Amino acid sequence: MEVKVARYAGVCYGVERALKLAEQAATQSGAVHSFGPLIHNPQAVSALERRGVQVAATLDEVVDGTLIIRSHGVIPDVITDATARGLEVVDATCPHVSKAQESAKTLAAEGYFVIIVGEADHPEVSAIRAHAGEHVLVVQSADELPPRLGTRTVGVVVQTTQMIDVLEEVVAALLPRVSELRVCNTICDATAKRQVAADDLAEEVDVVVVVGGHNSGNTTRLAQICSAVNERTYHVETPEELDPAWFAGAETVGVTAGASTPGAQMAGVVARIEEMSPASPQERCAHEAESR
Repeated sequence: MEVKVARYAGVCYGVERALKLAEQAATQSGAVHSFGPLIHNPQAVSALERRGVQVAATLDEVVDGTLIIRSHGVIPDVITDATARGLEVVDATCPHVSKAQESAKTLAAEGYFVIIVGEADHPEVSAIRAHAGEHVLVVQSADELPPRLGTRTVGVVVQTTQMIDVLEEVVAALLPRVSELRVCNTICDATAKRQVAADDLAEEVDVVVVVGGHNSGNTTRLAQICSAVNERTYHVETPEELDPAWFAGAETVGVTAGASTPGAQMAGVVARIEEMSPASPQERCAHEAESR
């Protein structure tokens, strides 16, 4: 059974940067907390906790020391409040997320009604929304657009890990309804490359395994993309989740990973799949000959 890894897969620059900043903070004296999970990868977050980086859901949980802003960003008030409390703030917001925040802020300042394409309950979208002010709407698809917008001047930004097809559908639905439409395509280039590579891989192999947090939006979207092409697609976080029955009769297995999945985590899954691969008749004969 041959294992193929997607051309673009695994941890992106923004996540790698956040992890490095957190690891550096962990070597300093004093308490270290991240505001919410640093990234959406339970294994990576647990590893940071073992190094002393604890997750705080609110600022009230942080008495002193260092506060790390998660890669998804936070609402502006969090940083202002943390600074006022005397905390050392390390901003690990992904630069692409920061760009989306600034785009939303600029659109609002220029008088556009801001529409954010993304998951309303995702922390990244919550932060982008806070930067856009009061006149903002979040939709995850064109179907969620209201019958009446109340304005004909609209600006659009998008969650960095969304699919380009979704953005295009929303824009197409808005065009006939507005007199002015400004679109800021804030989808991360790394995300787009991983999505295209995953789609290509799913067409080439018998089985697809997507590695990354079950709570990761970008990883979940990779699984959705692959499932649309190859019904034998499975999303796992760890090698222990792999089921040998998934690979019955398969000659090729494709592996991809979300942008919040460290390389070691993906490598562990690949190694386990290779261990589960039954030896071919030629390999069995070669092994028997060597043991004589």
